[in-house]
Amino acid sequence: MTSPDPLLVFDRATLRRRRERAARDWESHAFLKREIAGRLVERLDDVRRHFALALDLGSHGDEIAIALRDRRSVGDLIRSDLAERFARCAGGSAVVADEEHLPFAAAKFDLVLSAMSLHWVNDLPGTLIQIGRILKPDGLFLGALLGGGTLWQLRQAFAAAESEIDGGLSPRISPFADLRDAAGLLQRAGFALPVADSETIDVDYENALALMRDLSSMGESNLVVERRRQITRRATLLRAAELYGERFARPSGRVTASFEVLFLHGWAPHASQPKPLKPGSAAQRLADALGAPEQSAGEKVERS
Repeated sequence: MTSPDPLLVFDRATLRRRRERAARDWESHAFLKREIAGRLVERLDDVRRHFALALDLGSHGDEIAIALRDRRSVGDLIRSDLAERFARCAGGSAVVADEEHLPFAAAKFDLVLSAMSLHWVNDLPGTLIQIGRILKPDGLFLGALLGGGTLWQLRQAFAAAESEIDGGLSPRISPFADLRDAAGLLQRAGFALPVADSETIDVDYENALALMRDLSSMGESNLVVERRRQITRRATLLRAAELYGERFARPSGRVTASFEVLFLHGWAPHASQPKPLKPGSAAQRLADALGAPEQSAGEKVERS
């Protein structure tokens, strides 16, 4: 199946259904979201500001609110989620909202947090622009989303199994953003002082089939529009699990799954923020600061 719109990479209707289903037994599968939310909120400790009104975009089981519980840097927190069941289980004010079509007024929030939600957005630059719009001037955006290195082991195992048994490949693992593009996306969306970094979280599973079951229960399985719609052949599934175990098992016999997490940090522009100096406006010569003789651009410098 080919999408008529090249911007529609992910099947958002299926995502909503999977999130509704995942919410029924979320506590049993919330460990990854809980870990990522905790790491994201820790980054607020480096910001000496009080944020009166914040938004948790993609709240799931309230993991960000729980991580914020002992911190006084955030006042009121509004939760939003694509799934109604997740919004209903929130511990405070919550709305059902699509990350691709934010229903909030301009310049409403001092802080927007989002953990493990934006990697399913089709137009990430467009969503980042919307986030910038709902932030007050000098408001902060902190986001965490899965990156391109996520589940590379599963990708390799399925590619080998499908080549061997089916004679071809299908999109099995969703394409996510790379770190090298992340800060550029923030800049394109109009954020000031953009910063992006990544961390890898390795999770051990009994076997590859247990990993696949967990991804399904979390609502994090393949959502590529052009994925095969037929049920995966049993022989292909078992061969992929076998190859995964052969290639990525630990001495204990358990297998490792890697989740690359991209952390995004950007501010809504404000006149008080530091700005780069204009070329030629420096008050001190670089050569003086380095204690070295100054060389003009036309002189050849000999190596000692």
